[in-house]
Amino acid sequence: MSDWENRPRCDEAPAWALLAKEKQRFVGEGATFDLRAAFASDAQRAPHFALRAPQVFADLSKNLWDEPVRALLTQLAAQCRVEAWRDAMLAGARVNVSEQRPATHVHWRWAPEAPLAGGNCAADALDLQATRGILDDMLAYAGEVRADAAITDVVNIGIGGSDLGPRLLAQAFAATAAADGPRVHFVSNMDGHQLAQTLRGLRAESTLFIIVSKTFSTAETMQNAASARQWFEAQGGRDAARHFTAVSANTEAAARFGAGRCFGFDAGVGGRYSLWSPVGLAVAIAAGAQAFEELRRGAREMDAHFARAPLADNLPVQLALLDVWQRNFLGFSSRCIAPYHHGLRSLPAYLQQLEMESNGKREDARGRTLPVASAPVTWGQVGTNGQHAFFQALHQGSDVVPVEFVLVRRAACYRPGHQEKLLANALAQSRALMLGQEGDAPERHFPGNRPSTTLLLPDLGAASLGALLALYEHRTAALGALWGVNSFDQWGVELGKRHAGGIERCLGQGSSAGMDASTGMLLEEMRAAPNA
Repeated sequence: MSDWENRPRCDEAPAWALLAKEKQRFVGEGATFDLRAAFASDAQRAPHFALRAPQVFADLSKNLWDEPVRALLTQLAAQCRVEAWRDAMLAGARVNVSEQRPATHVHWRWAPEAPLAGGNCAADALDLQATRGILDDMLAYAGEVRADAAITDVVNIGIGGSDLGPRLLAQAFAATAAADGPRVHFVSNMDGHQLAQTLRGLRAESTLFIIVSKTFSTAETMQNAASARQWFEAQGGRDAARHFTAVSANTEAAARFGAGRCFGFDAGVGGRYSLWSPVGLAVAIAAGAQAFEELRRGAREMDAHFARAPLADNLPVQLALLDVWQRNFLGFSSRCIAPYHHGLRSLPAYLQQLEMESNGKREDARGRTLPVASAPVTWGQVGTNGQHAFFQALHQGSDVVPVEFVLVRRAACYRPGHQEKLLANALAQSRALMLGQEGDAPERHFPGNRPSTTLLLPDLGAASLGALLALYEHRTAALGALWGVNSFDQWGVELGKRHAGGIERCLGQGSSAGMDASTGMLLEEMRAAPNA
């Protein structure tokens, strides 16, 4: 067994017991640590707990930790041999142990070069020259679509990683993308209302559909694809091969569907990590090839930081360690994401999949039950909307929820007063969570001492976006390495799908045989009120 496979889980490392002793100062009866006092006693606390990485400045000073805790956490990462695991992942080792695959998403953004792993890719990783060729073909095709005046609308049909990442990026690029390209829409929900509303006002002869499914068998995607094909034919559409393009590892199934073009990718790309592959086709159409390449460049810069920076200065690793501290020692069961930019409004949903699908597991990669809690609930809303929805609970609620503010210094669509007020509100919320307020009545009392992290980007350009998303990817994977879980499989996604097939047959047959009493009762209720 190699060094990266034979590493201890975080709770087995010597630093773990020492951290358990330290936590008494921060939570529970007799806790003495207070952020306000920490800042008052240490004029250098803010810069000491600040980190710089490519395109991202991180302020970690308003979290419930101090230097002794941070030093122990960094020792924990070293004792868990996170660096050996990182190097193995970047080199193309089969870190997805349950499926015996490498995690190749980083290779897609480096092709035709090898990622920084102290050597070339392992034999079972990607053919980087072939990968670069696929990307070149995809970007050339995106350019053709953008230049084709006959195509006014592009509909990306996918779900999960085939939707959330591309959707987030298309929205983020909307402020700066060239206006001469087609409109790009996204359909993911099996509920037919979303597809119907998207197609309303579109014309078959001027619409291109991109069907994105790794296996080309994803139930929601294939149902929407079939309905889109029916709509196209009912509208008198001709030459379906020109109007349906596929992105899939199953090129044969895509050809049988009738897609005129199919851009393939390897099975080592997990869906939630896949936007760097041809899954990003809709992004390249929306923003152009240059923006897509800048996106990859920004991600590579963050990859290099992750690969080279010492553990104490490594932003993805330090964020992962802070997550371990907050989840396993301070007991915080959720984390709020508050991006203060309209272009990042889908970031909380994107991170829900990335983090909870990757690390939401109760067994480690060796099949042992975890003795500690894994992925917290990730949730949030774009600022300042969240301030008028759930920030009341963040300031005065009974649960302490760490908040992660994501700010953008320069606005692409500048309107006098807007950006200044937006940033002022974000900084005010972070400050208010920390300081709290002594009130003259209970309802006016705010306890304060509530943790937050602030990530600051210079702008929402392509390179900044690439760096930010790569940061979150590496943070998530490093956290999985600390917990000992496999961040690259998602067997729990399949369980509900297996039940759905049997229930669908019951709906069609008018039977509830083999169903539990509750499901059988609900099936009877559904049959009693059939569709008109």
